[in-house]
Amino acid sequence: MGERIAVLGAGPMGLAVAYQLARDGHEPVVFEADDRVGGMTACFDFSGLAIERYYHFHCTSDTAFLEVLDELDIAHHMRWVETKMGYWYQERMQAWGNPVALLRFRGLSMVAKFRYGLHAFLSTKRNDWQPLDKVEATGWIRRWVGDEAWEVLWRRLFDYKFYHHTPNLSAAWIWSRIRRIGRSRYNLFREKLGYLEGGSTTLLNALHADIEKNGGSIRLTSPVQRVIIEQGRVVGIETRQGVEQFDKVISTVPLPYIPRLMPDLPESLLQQFQSVKNIAVVCVIAKLRQPVSRNFWLNVNDPEMDIPGLVEYSNLRPLEHSVVYVPFYMPGEHPKFAESDQAFLDKVRRYLKKINPALTDEDFIELRASRYRHAQPICEPGYLDRLPPAALPVTGLWVADTSYYYPEDRGISESIGFGRRMAREAVNHDAVKQGVVQ
Repeated sequence: MGERIAVLGAGPMGLAVAYQLARDGHEPVVFEADDRVGGMTACFDFSGLAIERYYHFHCTSDTAFLEVLDELDIAHHMRWVETKMGYWYQERMQAWGNPVALLRFRGLSMVAKFRYGLHAFLSTKRNDWQPLDKVEATGWIRRWVGDEAWEVLWRRLFDYKFYHHTPNLSAAWIWSRIRRIGRSRYNLFREKLGYLEGGSTTLLNALHADIEKNGGSIRLTSPVQRVIIEQGRVVGIETRQGVEQFDKVISTVPLPYIPRLMPDLPESLLQQFQSVKNIAVVCVIAKLRQPVSRNFWLNVNDPEMDIPGLVEYSNLRPLEHSVVYVPFYMPGEHPKFAESDQAFLDKVRRYLKKINPALTDEDFIELRASRYRHAQPICEPGYLDRLPPAALPVTGLWVADTSYYYPEDRGISESIGFGRRMAREAVNHDAVKQGVVQ
């Protein structure tokens, strides 16, 4: 007989947990504070266009994602597109992302180009991340590429993503980001990325339906107030409707919420969760009558722009209008995060018009800003060693978020793969002894 299991959070990881549990004959009940499933992959109505609040793309190496598409019989909605990258530097648009573009890049010496290219190539070929786990990222990059390439091609990407956290990031974590994009290329000169017809909603709806078809349920606008722990085991959860009993609880909400949800955990565990740091994001999405460029991804190094880059999503997924995402990353405690949405919208208008002077005010159909306080964990050297095991020392209680598939960067495929593995282990009676999911 299957177990009744509460799943906290209906982002990709939470949905993957419930999907696996339901298919394995258990009864998952997903509790989600938002009015829709998806977390950072959730869509909204952008004046008639259903689109994600935060951009997503898929690589050919996203195995867990592609497997679940096959299982849900929606793989035929997957589309692969040859995309382009660019670099905005010295107030000019330059091609980027392949050896020829690197050789032609203006503003960098040949020695710096060679060192940068060698580092990128070897990072893409590397598989073993353990030697980089306790290495600091900026020093690792500078030793490989040199000061010139660091200043031109890397420094501002770090400064406008991590701010004061920049000097203490894991090289393994940064390496995984380089490798993922590098392995999306189907040869040295061409990059191929993917999207789902209908966007992430296609996947979210299919997961939602499959969970319910197999006996699970999803409760929206239903935040959990407390996880009930008695005598070293979890017994249920508390919501506005009262206390409800469960055999197990699996939480996938951001780790900083855990001390509030589970105050009865040992103090040492609470301190570990409280010490986790996250980057926040204010992501502006703009709908335009004409494109900004032909690039999907545009890195930005401009003293007048406080962004590391932008994504012209309509150069991946064909849409009626040009759609551009402009993310402003910063620590959640940074004063900039408290600025009004209008301040960010005004910046985006100014930045896009500078990059493409042909744009006029009339080309801007609409702009929206979305905020997410816990957009991405800040992974310091040896990051995974600092986290409690996903199987907590409380019988029937599991806790994880995107931090737990370090050194991989947050992504839909990684969340699905980790969530499914965690679901399988959580119903194993020896799971607590086995420790963290690997």
